[in-house]
Amino acid sequence: MANSSSTEALLPLVYEELRALASRYYLSASGASVAPTSIVHEAFLKLAGKGHFTGEEHFAAVAATAMRQVLVDRVRREKAARRGGGWERVSLSLALEGAAEQLDLEAVDAALSKLQALDARQARIVELRFFGGLTVLQVSKALEVSTSTVEKEWRSARAWLSAQLGA
Repeated sequence: MANSSSTEALLPLVYEELRALASRYYLSASGASVAPTSIVHEAFLKLAGKGHFTGEEHFAAVAATAMRQVLVDRVRREKAARRGGGWERVSLSLALEGAAEQLDLEAVDAALSKLQALDARQARIVELRFFGGLTVLQVSKALEVSTSTVEKEWRSARAWLSAQLGA
């Protein structure tokens, strides 16, 4: 029961931010947004079975993973249904700046999985910043490292991912 009340108490604190992220990251091939609310609700269902959250940063960190899974799963289902029509590769740096209209989340996920094998903390930083929308300060609190470490590893991870994504 504590788990459920913890999740319910923290969701309103990050709901609008998660909704904005869902709207920004998940676009159909035609460019029209999929209902971001349904994406956030799907992520919330994934969170409902998780353990107790110690605070907003911890909840946001776990929510970032859930958002990544939901977004990538939706993209895969949609691409399978259409057999990949119309998706375009976009560099991670452009996507992070919001300049991209379409983003190949499946390619980002695959590159992030490769980075996970090389440097788990860098992969987690990318996941928290990119899929969770956390600030450098929030990431440093969630991972219990300094902000300078987060900034340095964020730059390094972005460069590596950009190379992987063919930027």
